[in-house]
Amino acid sequence: MGAGHDHGHTHGGPTTGTAAAAHQGRLRIALSITITVMVVEIVGGLMADSLALIADATHMATDALGLGMALLAIHFANRPPTESRTFGYARAEILAALANCLLLLGVGGYVLYEAIQRFITPAETEGGLTIVFGVIGLVANMISLSLLMRGQKDSLNVRGAFLEVMADALGSLAVIVAAVLILTTGWQAADPIASLVIGLMIVPRTVKLLRETLNVLLESAPKGVDMAEVRSHILNLPGVEDVHDLHAWTITSGMPVLSAHVVVSPEALNAIGHEKMLHELQGCLGDHFDVEHCTFQLEPVGHAEHEAKLCH
Repeated sequence: MGAGHDHGHTHGGPTTGTAAAAHQGRLRIALSITITVMVVEIVGGLMADSLALIADATHMATDALGLGMALLAIHFANRPPTESRTFGYARAEILAALANCLLLLGVGGYVLYEAIQRFITPAETEGGLTIVFGVIGLVANMISLSLLMRGQKDSLNVRGAFLEVMADALGSLAVIVAAVLILTTGWQAADPIASLVIGLMIVPRTVKLLRETLNVLLESAPKGVDMAEVRSHILNLPGVEDVHDLHAWTITSGMPVLSAHVVVSPEALNAIGHEKMLHELQGCLGDHFDVEHCTFQLEPVGHAEHEAKLCH
């Protein structure tokens, strides 16, 4: 970039932590609850010979792994930037969300497969024991859900953990319903049907989270930021004649960024100066769009053609 242009101006100052960082304590409590209930449900599933209960416990095992990854990702994501990693390790949280998606899809597929196998080879399930352990799992999951409810709105990483716990809660509910049917009617098919329900509940939510995660990794425009509207706001500022190389993307949840080359008339630059023009641009976007970090290059008319020649 040529001399005399202004670069790297930030709206709101540097980021001191990712959106998920504020929820580390709640994630730790949820992880402890998940591990405890997982062990209880495995024991209960073996005692009652309940596939639905074992399936729920298996899912809880992946939840524990997912919550652990989420916590580890937060730790790395909040390490300070370095010369070689100028945004630090903020993307670690998005990678954790992606890993959670893959875990959830794997568990969903496994549960569906085992449920079909149980239809082929029926087994006797002890309804009474299954109800007891299912209720324990449901209560624990509801506690974890309440802990993660607020954080899942701010962070894809926390949302991945939240969706895993939600699937567990729904799974525990399905286990209880199946156990009640077995206990009252003797209908053993209720157990593999509950397992199918658990698997089918996991997949759609996971696909939605996976889509959002891939959008971040593919550097799509941040959710809720209309690029045509951003361009219009910039062009409506006095003295702005054109804008090009306009890009917006998300580093991690709660950290959307934007960069643009803004063509300004010489009269406007002479009248108000570079610094005030930058303040105008930052104020324009900061007041109307949720963008954490803005970088602008102010250019005179005709400079874009010069840039194009330099790139050949």
